[in-house]
Amino acid sequence: MNFALFFEIIPVTASIRKLVLITIIAAAFSGTLSGCLGVRYLKEDEKLLYKESVENAKGLNIDELEAQFQQKPNRRTPIFPWSLYVNVYYWGQHRFDSAKYQSKKESAIARYDAKITKALDKGKQKKAELLKSRKIKKVAKIDKTLKEGNLFMRWGEEVAVFKPELREQTEQQLVSYLQSEGYFNASVSSSLKEKGKLVSVTYELDRNKPYVIDSIFYGIPDHEIKDIVLNSENKSLLVKGDRYRQKELASERERVYESLVNKGYYRFNKQLISFQVDTSSLGDKKVLIEIGVKSLVKENDHKRFVIDSVNFITDANINIPGEKRSNRMYHGVNYSFYEERYNKKILDWRVFIYPDSMYSRANTFETQKQLANLDIFKFVNINYDTVGTHFIANIYTSPLQKFQTSTEFGVNVSQGLPGPFLNANIKDRNVFKGLEILELSGRFGIEGVASPTNVKDVYSSKEYGGNLALTFPQFITPASWSRRRDQGRLNPRTRWLVGTTVTDRREYKRTNFNSTWAYIWQKDNKHLFNLTLADVSFIDSELRNEAFRDLLEDYASRGNLLINSFNPSYVGSTSFSLAVNNNSYGITKGNASFFRVFVETSGNTLWFFNEDNLMNDRLEYYQFSKANFDFRKVTNLSSKHDLAYRFNVGVAVPYGINTVLPYEKYFFAGGSNGIRAWRPRRLGPGSYTPPLNDNPENDGLYDYSFEQPGEILFETSLEYRRRLFSFVSWAFFIDAGNVWTLRDDATRPGSQFKVESFAKEIAVGSGFGLRFDFSFLILRLDAGAKIHDPARPPGQRWVFDKLLTNFPFGEKEQTILNIGIGYPF
Repeated sequence: MNFALFFEIIPVTASIRKLVLITIIAAAFSGTLSGCLGVRYLKEDEKLLYKESVENAKGLNIDELEAQFQQKPNRRTPIFPWSLYVNVYYWGQHRFDSAKYQSKKESAIARYDAKITKALDKGKQKKAELLKSRKIKKVAKIDKTLKEGNLFMRWGEEVAVFKPELREQTEQQLVSYLQSEGYFNASVSSSLKEKGKLVSVTYELDRNKPYVIDSIFYGIPDHEIKDIVLNSENKSLLVKGDRYRQKELASERERVYESLVNKGYYRFNKQLISFQVDTSSLGDKKVLIEIGVKSLVKENDHKRFVIDSVNFITDANINIPGEKRSNRMYHGVNYSFYEERYNKKILDWRVFIYPDSMYSRANTFETQKQLANLDIFKFVNINYDTVGTHFIANIYTSPLQKFQTSTEFGVNVSQGLPGPFLNANIKDRNVFKGLEILELSGRFGIEGVASPTNVKDVYSSKEYGGNLALTFPQFITPASWSRRRDQGRLNPRTRWLVGTTVTDRREYKRTNFNSTWAYIWQKDNKHLFNLTLADVSFIDSELRNEAFRDLLEDYASRGNLLINSFNPSYVGSTSFSLAVNNNSYGITKGNASFFRVFVETSGNTLWFFNEDNLMNDRLEYYQFSKANFDFRKVTNLSSKHDLAYRFNVGVAVPYGINTVLPYEKYFFAGGSNGIRAWRPRRLGPGSYTPPLNDNPENDGLYDYSFEQPGEILFETSLEYRRRLFSFVSWAFFIDAGNVWTLRDDATRPGSQFKVESFAKEIAVGSGFGLRFDFSFLILRLDAGAKIHDPARPPGQRWVFDKLLTNFPFGEKEQTILNIGIGYPF
């Protein structure tokens, strides 16, 4: 076909022409797909399993359904279906010689046997044993290669040959799974779709009406146990009216077990808990469940244990021959030690097992956790002695080294220029025998930074400093003994810190002297609270040359308040933050979420200093209130792909004499962790239009030289992540957001937040990225393209078509490449 003639006959725009060409190219490639899928490795009578899917699975766990498949198709790369792993496997198989490895194995055995014999003849028993161990490892390694193939064969996978018998087994497995989910009358059928050598299998689930829990009763002969179970019935995972699910029985068994072992039943065995499920007596697809606790099997199985005494050995790893440990009693606990190192009062606030109290598994674990949180002990073990008629709790701890040093060396990646950093730390534990920790830390780093006045100017910057921090394992506030013990479950800490940070750049040198007094506590493993009662900073800046000073003054005339950052200043504030981390967000691979709220107010610490003195010393001081709300969530769609999203909003309101914020307290948008289609701190504010470039073809339409601070922030992101192969994943993302000012800014028209227009001023960017998971860090590469640009005139803000007319990156500066460490959120 003459494509040129086609485009001459049918008048089309450049963007449509590109779309048509892409479609034609894709169609041309479609004929080669079967070769990329590994069909050439099939035998004449074999077919390739291309796809397996399930229909009518709404409301069911897709991962659990797919786990029932008895055969699985080969993994393929996204967008272009290429079975890379199949090609890798057969490339390795072509170079695999089993006879060679068998010969290598025999040679290794003979060689080691000779060495072992020689060692034994010389009476070198230890050397002979060492050689035997090496022989076993060497032979095991060769056996693994003989069994699994060479490295490429182990990395890859054999072509997925369709097997009809496995299709039938999958149907049976799916029926069993549906029955465990309450669909006792379910059936499964399957259909095939064949195209040449490719076979796709679709399993259709006919679930029918599910069985629901109608009645629950208890067959528990022991009245005390029955009362405990009934008293916690409101926490039961088995709820009348819910669909029957077999796995809920296992969860309910665990819950009943926990309720009993926390009420004194030290020797209780969870296998004594049984469930009888009746699906026929009530009819109409109703389930009757009997929860039972079997009668005694061993003596004392159902005995409730009361703690007679508690022993706390603080130096369990130390043994001094001929010397006995000293003993001290404090609140009923017998402390035993060679040397009295620790304040027993503070230890007592972290111990939740006492004489005359009922045994509790939860209190045992809580004691172990809170003692470990002190960062004083190497290990904390708790066991119970039931010898004789007494029930004795023994707490064993082993102290960590009093002094500990650590160093950390790595690489920072910021704005595309990597740079090394070095952190050094020395820790002194139990400084005043009150389990305090004194830390002295220092850091030095060189990193790539973007100039605050030129978006394309990236150069190295040195940052160094040190901190001295003292952490107390309690709240330094007046409180009663009982209150202190209650607080012990919160891992309370009071932290005082003083330090300095120096930022050394070619334009300026900036020194920040800082001191904070903070209270930190945890409600549980999810909730972290931080109340910084006082955060005081004195900031001094040295401008390196007059030209830079003149430049800052010019920026101020344009509305960029960066110059305020370089005035000597005092910043004093109080802040509170709450972080809620569900299911170890950022660590776990499954469903997880993170929520953080932060509020800060400045000006309330001015009473420390006389305002006249601050003014006489020519110090800028600030009064403001700030709040920030950040929510992130990762939803596991399957074992191979996730959906992550983020919602981040904030507002900062300056007040008082100085109606501006400290520069660090402003909000900024853009960058590798924000709206990725804009360079860091260059988006907005609102619909403000930056100056036009003199040469837009080479430099982009707008001059993004200046950072754009704002007092209102809105950011949201949606990211689809999918594993590509091994340690590499890819992602598709959409980012939206902007910053605004609270007041009208004559130098930046359109920057003020207005309810009636802000929605039209939300910037939208989208793109693709790669993530390289090296276990110790995740390297991220993202390409974000502007889709909706609020800086453009109304009616011209949607710029997606420019990506097509200038495929694939659009106009100059429309697509931004980002490098980051870790996920963006």
